Amino acid sequence: MTDIAVRVESLSKQYRIGARQAGYRTIRETMTDLATAPLRRLRRLGQPSPENETIWALKDVTFDVKKGEVVGIIGRNGAGKTTLLKILCRITEPTEGHAQIKGRVGSLLEVGTGFHPELTGRENIYLNGAILGMKRAEIDQRFDEIVAFSEIEKFLDTPVKRYSSGMYVRLAFAVAAHLEPEILLVDEVLAVGDTEFQRKCLGKMGDVTEEGRTVLFVSHNMAAIRTLCRRTLLIQDGGIALDGDTQAAIAEYLDRNVCTRAVISAEELDSKVEEWNLQHECYVRCKEIALLDQAGEPRNQFDSDEEITVAINYECLQSTPDLKVVVVLADDDDRPILRSEHDDDSPRGEPYIVEPGLYRTCCVLPSGLFGERRFYVSVYLYSENVQHLSFHKLIWFDINFKGFDNGYSRFGRETWIRPRLSWSTERITAEDMINHA
Repeated sequence: MTDIAVRVESLSKQYRIGARQAGYRTIRETMTDLATAPLRRLRRLGQPSPENETIWALKDVTFDVKKGEVVGIIGRNGAGKTTLLKILCRITEPTEGHAQIKGRVGSLLEVGTGFHPELTGRENIYLNGAILGMKRAEIDQRFDEIVAFSEIEKFLDTPVKRYSSGMYVRLAFAVAAHLEPEILLVDEVLAVGDTEFQRKCLGKMGDVTEEGRTVLFVSHNMAAIRTLCRRTLLIQDGGIALDGDTQAAIAEYLDRNVCTRAVISAEELDSKVEEWNLQHECYVRCKEIALLDQAGEPRNQFDSDEEITVAINYECLQSTPDLKVVVVLADDDDRPILRSEHDDDSPRGEPYIVEPGLYRTCCVLPSGLFGERRFYVSVYLYSENVQHLSFHKLIWFDINFKGFDNGYSRFGRETWIRPRLSWSTERITAEDMINHA
């Protein structure tokens, strides 16, 4: 294991769900329970006892990471990514298998990990350094750099329990990146920070990788994974679905989680109910989402000179105020490049009611708009204070650009938006020159 920093063999983690853990109780509550226990036992006579279910968050995971290697970890929410890192950090114990780590480990798994809320930012920097086995003199050498990177000088002597989530992340990342652990484990916590700080963190992670330290990086940001990692693990249902080249892993991840057909049925949409963000009672059910050509036929391969229709069929179960339907297009790295709402051209401030019944809302993407790329379609239905149905990157379509190929690929056969605009050329004289000097 001389060149191996992390070795994971047949690692599995099982959780019991449905069991409620007892919290702290007062004497009064305990005495009340003792007095009412016989009555509760009588009520339960003849009733089946509930059985606690178990799930495998990880199942038979095996892989090695060499010293100095930067490995991305991707997968859907609930796939087991965070559980894996928590086992590697010794936060939780595996049910089966084992993991060996050779080197000093720094981790950034969730906001506030490794911080004591009653201690100040200054004290937590020294606490984290001590946990990593560093001497005070070593921490002193890096202290000013940590504080400068985190940009929280003004609050350095304030207990961290008073920090915002963004301040927590700033300090936590600064500590994790600058105290120079040999192995750095980073989960998707950078999403808490602002955009500028995220760029700063990703730049620092790039520096860390160039210094030859080992990094395991969990993220839903495919652009960051693609930039930082040559090798990526795709985690699916607690197991490793793919371990290899980052580009191949991202492509496999997108193919597994995006429908490859041009029509998605009500049953398939219902199966994604766990991805719906229901704020209140659900009054709408999505029945079908389809990509249609100009003849109304379902397809997901189009030429750039063709119109594309995104058709959304849905049912309102009762009167719904101000129901909005939104279509968003994104690229491979999940960067939104186009958004449109069905009532963008409606007068603002005029309320309306959608009565119960079946509806079809269509968004027509005009011809001559796109370059030669793959586009991912997300659909959202929402109504203020009622619901929010989210179908993120649900379906995709490919565009074959039909314009002139001048051979200059760097100018953009593969650009996202390449509309046919109005151009003209004419011969002019010196007197016709536009001069605003």
